[in-house]
Amino acid sequence: MNRRITILCDNTVGPVSGTLGEHGFAALVEWEGDALLFDTGMGETLLRNAQRLGRNLAAVFRVVISHGHYDHAGGLWPLLRTCGSKEVLAHPDIFAPRYRVKDTGAPLSIGIPFDEAFLRGQGAHFDFGTRFREIGPGLYLTGEVPRTTAFETGDTGLFCDGAGCRSDPVRDDQSLVIRTERGLVLLLGCCHAGVVNTARWAVECTGESLVHTIIGGTHLGFCGREQLDETVKSLRELGVHKLVGSHCTGFAAAARLMHEFPGRFHPSAVGYTLEV
Repeated sequence: MNRRITILCDNTVGPVSGTLGEHGFAALVEWEGDALLFDTGMGETLLRNAQRLGRNLAAVFRVVISHGHYDHAGGLWPLLRTCGSKEVLAHPDIFAPRYRVKDTGAPLSIGIPFDEAFLRGQGAHFDFGTRFREIGPGLYLTGEVPRTTAFETGDTGLFCDGAGCRSDPVRDDQSLVIRTERGLVLLLGCCHAGVVNTARWAVECTGESLVHTIIGGTHLGFCGREQLDETVKSLRELGVHKLVGSHCTGFAAAARLMHEFPGRFHPSAVGYTLEV
């Protein structure tokens, strides 16, 4: 079964005129008359970009939220308001308080800008889950990803409180797994759980031996040299054929991946389309 992944929200734009960029991520997955939306961006560009790219989000009835940050779930309310009720698949902790503390010590809220009751009133029908689960033909959500690598330490600048006393491990982070004839395709939001942790978990849960493609935000833009070195090594061991870096991958990490995986690493942007 062929599936098409189209980036609707990203930090940068591609060659399609009239599309806009924002600090956020969203991708549309389509197959044989069905589709699901993976994340919704900040909410400033999703609907406009979908229209410019010829995608009818009113006909998409399921939305996956990868984790509870504003740049992935902020577009949920504009989507509901304009396109009608949706089934929303997510981790139950997506509404937990989330903060980044500035250098000045001032807290910056980075959680979902709407509460659960409000979104339910706007037509969101939440389907919460924490475990690996099948959500469609050859489509899976990772659920909570076990943190098993020693080098994927996460973003130390994230907190559960405005005072910056309790680190936020972003346990609700999950990714979409697509089973194909060529191997697994992983669609990532921010991948706070770690790219390697996520890939290994997908292999373990599906029984597949090959991760063919990884596309989306890798959060490598927030990691140190040691983590990037170990990530490159592990991706080679996994035999990843194609890498498409988006959103939080970062320029330096993208340049390194392009050097390490010549012809196999591709930067994405709004409008980028991948057939899997």
